[in-house]
Amino acid sequence: MCLAVPARVVECLEGDRALIDLEGVRMDISVELLDDVHPGDYVIVHVGYAIGKLDEQEALATLKAMAAMAQTDAASTAPSGPREGAQP
Repeated sequence: MCLAVPARVVECLEGDRALIDLEGVRMDISVELLDDVHPGDYVIVHVGYAIGKLDEQEALATLKAMAAMAQTDAASTAPSGPREGAQP
């Protein structure tokens, strides 16, 4: 399964590179596949490459949905109590 995530461009760097912010995590990615990328833009990032641009509203909605899925997944895999046969 492949996953691409939206991230905000913080700074354009030399050599078709950009610094992005994804929920507080910053990383250097390639923007060579896109034209006209500026700080403040939202891009879709897949394996270190920006593969598309999207508007802020769509990016924030996607990030919110991904956070909700992560919470649901964490809640469904959290231990609900002592396991059968576990020692106190």
